[in-house]
Amino acid sequence: MASRYGLEIRAANSSDAAGLAELLRGSGHPAASETLAERIEALRHGSGAALVAVDWGPPSGLVVLHWYPSLTASLPTAQITTLLVDPEARRRGIGRLLLKAASQAARSAGCGEIQLLARPDQAHLQAFGAATGFSDHGSVSVRPLRKKA
Repeated sequence: MASRYGLEIRAANSSDAAGLAELLRGSGHPAASETLAERIEALRHGSGAALVAVDWGPPSGLVVLHWYPSLTASLPTAQITTLLVDPEARRRGIGRLLLKAASQAARSAGCGEIQLLARPDQAHLQAFGAATGFSDHGSVSVRPLRKKA
């Protein structure tokens, strides 16, 4: 997709699972690489995309987005559900490049708008969203569908 000084933004694949497991673990979202490989493949065949930033090593950034039609909009809406950059790789424009690639993927899927989901405890992500043109439209409430075992 995009490349800048050795940095490449491309679709994630199952061979990225181990590096993504490390990136996710560092952000407080541990997941087994085998599980991630399955999830990446499911995303590749569904209504969404997982894009990675790779710079001569394991992924240094990740954006995951999904798109869906609704009754209130004429075009599908894309949602960024994950946007991560390795803390050691921040302040180099990787987040902006991931956002640009996610926006292009959403446009290619026919979407009319893109949303960035950020929890209230993710002030840095909310600030990044504001700095890159996202406007605040409230919060998202979440409820599990199955009882925890």
